[in-house]
Amino acid sequence: MNAIKRTVGFILKHPLGKKHPAKALWRFVWWQAQSRLSKSKFIIKPFVGDVKFYAAKGLSGITGNIYTGLHEFNDMAFLLHFLRQGDTFFDIGANVGSYTLLASGITKANSVTLEPVKAAFDILSSNIGLNNLQDEVKLINAGAGAAAGEIRFSADEDTGNHVIGRDETGKNTVTVPIIAIDSLLNTQQPALIKIDVEGFETEVLKGMTVTLDSSLLKAIIIELNGSGGRYGFSDQDIHSLLLSKGFKAVAYDPFKRALTQLDTFGKYNTIYCRHLDFISSRLQSAAGVNIMGETI
Repeated sequence: MNAIKRTVGFILKHPLGKKHPAKALWRFVWWQAQSRLSKSKFIIKPFVGDVKFYAAKGLSGITGNIYTGLHEFNDMAFLLHFLRQGDTFFDIGANVGSYTLLASGITKANSVTLEPVKAAFDILSSNIGLNNLQDEVKLINAGAGAAAGEIRFSADEDTGNHVIGRDETGKNTVTVPIIAIDSLLNTQQPALIKIDVEGFETEVLKGMTVTLDSSLLKAIIIELNGSGGRYGFSDQDIHSLLLSKGFKAVAYDPFKRALTQLDTFGKYNTIYCRHLDFISSRLQSAAGVNIMGETI
């Protein structure tokens, strides 16, 4: 019951959920019934445009898109409005692929997509195959860190899977490979990077110092929610590092296509941008995308 209350609360606070509460709540009820009554473990659901995905009960990283069109509305809309065909997107900590599907399925950008947990990676790979995006997406079954190696990861926490901290015990864990993001630059130079690694962001950034200095990299979407504390990392240190590289923390309003500079990072994802005039021009000139009957 608490999970249902949390989901309904999320829907009614979501920008599109607030605009279309009846539609969003009906989608939620319909999915709950369908996921329980279907004899198939996975159900194909429409996403944006012609893009589809495999959904299953418990896959919170993608089923939120069923209710509200774009689960992480501002960040996903920023991606849709910013990326262009010919760009490269790095999706670090992809889970089952919501952001990659939007990047390569809708904007036609190329994606380099990392997911370390095999169960999530298999669904991610199936989502890419479902949409015939194999030529646009390079899939890597690995995590990211300061250098190549191996590390212990939780295995059964869906979007909460994370590198196991020194004091964590009693969890179902797997050993996964990790790579440094800079090792990918021989063939791909990203314009946008999304980093969602449940507190391990500091180590990921240590492995992408050359990437951060690339003039082609314009924006980063990064989760800063305090979870780095389990490893002794500070979100403020990350914020300061990105400011030193010329990035500014911004909020994005998809309806107005407008960026607002922030004094600090947000509570969840934060968008960091540099070369703001270039980015703003792209955002304003992007084609509209229909989400839940709204063109944004």
